Amino acid sequence: MNKRFHKELDGIKKMILSLGALVEDRVRLATNAIVSCDSELASTVIKSDFEVDEAEVEIEEECLKILALYQPVAVDLRFIIAVIKINNDLERIGDQAVNIAERVMTMAKERQACTYFFDYSVMVENVKVMLKQSLDALVNMDVDLAIDVCRKDDDVDRIKHEAYRSIKQIMKEHPEQLSYLINLFLISRHLERLADHTTNIAEEVIYMIEGEIVRHGTKVLEKLNVKSKDTGR
Repeated sequence: MNKRFHKELDGIKKMILSLGALVEDRVRLATNAIVSCDSELASTVIKSDFEVDEAEVEIEEECLKILALYQPVAVDLRFIIAVIKINNDLERIGDQAVNIAERVMTMAKERQACTYFFDYSVMVENVKVMLKQSLDALVNMDVDLAIDVCRKDDDVDRIKHEAYRSIKQIMKEHPEQLSYLINLFLISRHLERLADHTTNIAEEVIYMIEGEIVRHGTKVLEKLNVKSKDTGR
């Protein structure tokens, strides 16, 4: 049974990594749609969302089956719990990619070409890097990389606040473009939420490796960062 159990654990790891790659592709398409204001590209993201949803349900069912059949403990139990949470966050990231695509489609309908009163390129790049690093941390079980993802979330939050202030001022100057500008601001909100879910993934990777819950404080992160440097990891 032990051999079969670990084979099924390996299968779940492959499934979650496959879902991660799928979600990463959807985020890439959605963020490219922001830059190009491409409604067809945005439509592709929306129409393919069912693939992410189906994969998320399949992984959850497999995790619950393993919990029922084998009743894992210690490290194996921690792994299953973390995968269930990561699975949910990946599905939510897919939802945020769809939300971004919907905003782009709405904006494209209102104008022949999108006018970006705020440059989202830095925010987009930060979010894409965070997602890639969180998945790399999962693949390589790299606590330092996961900690770095958590730290980057502050930068994304800061850019969202900048977008809010900038777009708020433009709304005062161009009230006739209110609907368009609201959709423009919502893009920054969806990107920020996407980064939050990516941070959640990194936090679960830390939990897998260290058994430490780091959701509610930077002190634990600081302690883990010092520990990893001291051990040369």
